[in-house]
Amino acid sequence: MRILVLGGSRFLGRHIVEEALLRGHTVTTFNRGVSGSLPGVEEIHGDREDAADLERLVDGRHWDIVVDTCGYVPRVVLASAQALSGHATTYAFISTISALDGFPSKPGTDESGLWACEPDAGPDDGDYGVLKAGCERAVSVGFTGNALFIQPGLILGPYENVARLPWWLTRISHGGQVLAPGSPTVPMQLIDARDIAAFTLDQSEAGVADRFIVTGPAGNATYGSWLEMCKDVTGSDASFVWVDDQFLLDREVGPFVELPLWAPPGPDMDNFWSASTERAFAAGLRSRPVLETVRDTWEWLREIPEESRVYGSSRQHGIAPDKEQAILEEWHKRS
Repeated sequence: MRILVLGGSRFLGRHIVEEALLRGHTVTTFNRGVSGSLPGVEEIHGDREDAADLERLVDGRHWDIVVDTCGYVPRVVLASAQALSGHATTYAFISTISALDGFPSKPGTDESGLWACEPDAGPDDGDYGVLKAGCERAVSVGFTGNALFIQPGLILGPYENVARLPWWLTRISHGGQVLAPGSPTVPMQLIDARDIAAFTLDQSEAGVADRFIVTGPAGNATYGSWLEMCKDVTGSDASFVWVDDQFLLDREVGPFVELPLWAPPGPDMDNFWSASTERAFAAGLRSRPVLETVRDTWEWLREIPEESRVYGSSRQHGIAPDKEQAILEEWHKRS
């Protein structure tokens, strides 16, 4: 099959490209060419926000599958979907579970609707999840053909550019006392980017037009077991100091950002780690053990000099060492 990947040079997009090549497909990528290149693909450089670049991309071409890995603004996705309509059979859009109306305050299920957002909305018309909902609508109204929507949960794995797991692996590899947030028994729901890539291509190859929540089984790790995996694969002598959620919040520690994947309990986060995945697993989703994801991410990360590691593509992840130490000292005094 002929596959076009919008994006395709970073994290999930890169895994989709690699999986497609392993399956023997002919792959074209369309991006600005600022994040490196991959062997074995036809690279077309351009800006999806430029109408002339989109016209040049589709001129005289047809693909069996388009996978859109980098659509964040509805009106931009709408232009891409309209340009590719008639030039592809299936349009697979990588959305997010955050596009579901009310999530995570409300449960994320296959029956959940989307946040209200128009298909031609601009970048200032909502937050990440709301805009992704608008992007899904943009594909629905702009593309004639099969529309497949993939709504991932929390994605980890090699090439991670959000840098949640890479930050924890790096921090834990340094050893010593490590600030661990909340409770080690908090259940998580994690999925490897490679499993999303395989599922996306499985459904696209079959011409499926549907919407799937794609994440791991609920409780496939706990926060404690996940950090212990990081300790084991790095060979670290780290010891975890579990600090109360409210104690951290009172000291303005940022959930998800300063302590990646820390989601303090509360009504706004009640359903974050318990999304429904029945439809995806019934359709053939496979989710590898979390330990495999942690191990393979460390094997990739350790080849990058520590001074060259980047802990986030849009914002820096990880607590500052001085702040971590000050909180640990204060916690020990209190205890």
